[in-house]
Amino acid sequence: MTTDSQTWVPESCTLPSGQRPLRLAEFDDLFATALVAQQRLSPTELLWRLDPTAEAAARDLTGRESACCSFFSFTIAADTGTLHLDVQVPAAHVDVLDALALRAAAGMTT
Repeated sequence: MTTDSQTWVPESCTLPSGQRPLRLAEFDDLFATALVAQQRLSPTELLWRLDPTAEAAARDLTGRESACCSFFSFTIAADTGTLHLDVQVPAAHVDVLDALALRAAAGMTT
């Protein structure tokens, strides 16, 4: 699986295929501008630490992503200067989480 491949997008995703590259670009932008750390908590759970200035963008993006891919569970919490974004999926969608983790690692700010 490559990070630019959309073969991992599940059939249950209701986002029109023409809009998927735009959504991926939004995640890539969030990773490049705000992601400071990523931790894999379990096969089905990721924790992203984001710059707190990205809270509105992260809430908007994850809200729209949950609407088209209802298997995602996103939880956002602020903690002493860092925004925590917890991402969970059911075991059947670990490949989607794996792909997001790869994209995040590739685009993470340093």
